[in-house]
Amino acid sequence: MAHGAERTLGCLLAGAAGDALGARVEFMSWDEIRRGFGNWGIRSMAPAYGRRGAITDDTQMMLFTAEGLLRAFVRQADTGSCHVPAVIHHALQRWLVTQGVEPALSPCRDGWLIRQKELWSRRAPGNTCLSALIDSAEFGEHAVNDSKGCGGVMRVAPCAFLFNAFEVASESARLTHGHPTGYLAAGLFADILNRLWRNIQLDDATVIALQAHGGKPGMEETRRLIEYVLRLHQQGVRPNPERIADLGGGWVAEEALAIGLWCALAAESLEDGVITAVNHSGDSDSTGMIAGNLLGLIYGPQAIPDRWLEDLELRDVITQIAVDLADIPQRYQAGSDARHDVLTRSRYPAW
Repeated sequence: MAHGAERTLGCLLAGAAGDALGARVEFMSWDEIRRGFGNWGIRSMAPAYGRRGAITDDTQMMLFTAEGLLRAFVRQADTGSCHVPAVIHHALQRWLVTQGVEPALSPCRDGWLIRQKELWSRRAPGNTCLSALIDSAEFGEHAVNDSKGCGGVMRVAPCAFLFNAFEVASESARLTHGHPTGYLAAGLFADILNRLWRNIQLDDATVIALQAHGGKPGMEETRRLIEYVLRLHQQGVRPNPERIADLGGGWVAEEALAIGLWCALAAESLEDGVITAVNHSGDSDSTGMIAGNLLGLIYGPQAIPDRWLEDLELRDVITQIAVDLADIPQRYQAGSDARHDVLTRSRYPAW
């Protein structure tokens, strides 16, 4: 596997592992976590949703976002034009179908991802994501709400690898979250990931991303909190459950991004950073996923503990999506009858 493909795989797999590790404790306080798992908190996969290593709606939506990006790439290559957020919106409507909801916008049910039966399971999906997708009147339409929940941020990691990371991630999050913090924090996250992917160190990538986007109207809350965790990191202050609680629970976009980023900045290893990111009284699966996305890009998939990967639900599907994100933009030839390109078009039809 090429180096770029390995790091893309690390980003998505470690994000999913962080999501699954946090799934068991998402709705528990730190005191409850400590009582259940010991003074150091949860460190290995524990049963949630009827199995060990279960992913949540965070990873489900991340996979459908990636599918939308790849279908948009094929469409762009084949036709020369494409409104990327509309194609991602179409993919998220397919996710809605897997949640047992029949959307008003009836999405095409083709491609390979929707056929993965393990995805057809409710994993505590966010009310904002559900209601915004149900209420959508046309593909690509912005959500009509004032939500800045973290449901936009936690799913956009794949946007780091195709098109304009900031713009596409922001627009993708805006399909469900109408508050500027809700979608601009998602754009900033994808931009930081994109800079990491281009071999910029995490603290530098964060500073450069803030310089590029921190002055945008509506970015004030996110910028203030990200600058704060950068200062804490520079002062050598390490995250712990009490200090994370001081930032907030991570239920809203800027808090989830700040917590995940701080844990990644302070991490001594991928395992250390993800464990820190899930052991607190807030939205453990989302903050674990964000830290995992960042650390997976830095360290690669080989740094993910085997005991996590062995239990991780949909590991093969996540791996295939990551490989396709790295491979298809390099190899796909529009209009080609080559076996690889015919397979790509059947897996990611151009809509």
